[in-house]
Amino acid sequence: MIAPDDDTASQDGLQTAPPVRPRRRGIYLLPNLLTTGTLFAGFYAIVAAIDHNFDRAAIAVFGAMLFDGLDGRIARWTRTESTFGKEYDSLCDMVAFGLAPAIVVYQWGVAAIAEYNATWGRIGWLVTFFYAVAAALRLARFNARTAVVDKRFFEGLPSPSAAAIVAAFIWCAAEYGIGGFGGLVAAFAVTAIAGVLMVSRFYYSSFKGFRLTGRVRYGYALIVPLTFVIIAANPPVVLLTLFGAFAASAPLAWLWRRARRRPPPGAAEPPGAGARRQ
Repeated sequence: MIAPDDDTASQDGLQTAPPVRPRRRGIYLLPNLLTTGTLFAGFYAIVAAIDHNFDRAAIAVFGAMLFDGLDGRIARWTRTESTFGKEYDSLCDMVAFGLAPAIVVYQWGVAAIAEYNATWGRIGWLVTFFYAVAAALRLARFNARTAVVDKRFFEGLPSPSAAAIVAAFIWCAAEYGIGGFGGLVAAFAVTAIAGVLMVSRFYYSSFKGFRLTGRVRYGYALIVPLTFVIIAANPPVVLLTLFGAFAASAPLAWLWRRARRRPPPGAAEPPGAGARRQ
């Protein structure tokens, strides 16, 4: 018996299905380009610190913060969020907000403080390493969080804010010639405190309740140019003050709640708490 050819099979209704082509994989270009900008700024901060251009290194860290703030928002607005983008963002954040600030502080102060005492040099080395480890732990904890949490708050100081504090302090030191033993100890103390706050259990506002697309009063439009004017007047001092106040806000709020015996934001209330308040 001779098997029917393709034409005969088609006439009899025995058509063969076309081969299934594998789905092409790819990434979304725009948000990942912005994330790459975060990586580039962090890499430039490291290179600038090695060349002892500490003011440029600090500015690069703040540039990385700008890219990091844009990539997530652009991905949400354009509905281009992906698992690849999330993982890529975390790796770039580790470079820009973990390694870069640690290396900037190391290049600026470890060799100088070691001239006073070799033990101080080892302490400075360990402090900068501790900061990098704290940033890695902070990012890993954020990515591993699977439970439903209050998105209005972050647990622990966000790594970009911690990097901003460290970078702004070094920028002030480079701008105003802060040095000496006291200045070096202060730099390492700020770096260590920033690392501790990143892995702490303090709750920081995420500002996700603030909607850029919502309507506001006309007078509020002056806040944006006024903020730029204030920062431009003295960038390192103003930025250090702003991010330092943000870092101190959660511990101070915790002390206030402890004095008033109130639960932390985002924490679940004990059963019957609402009934007792009635």
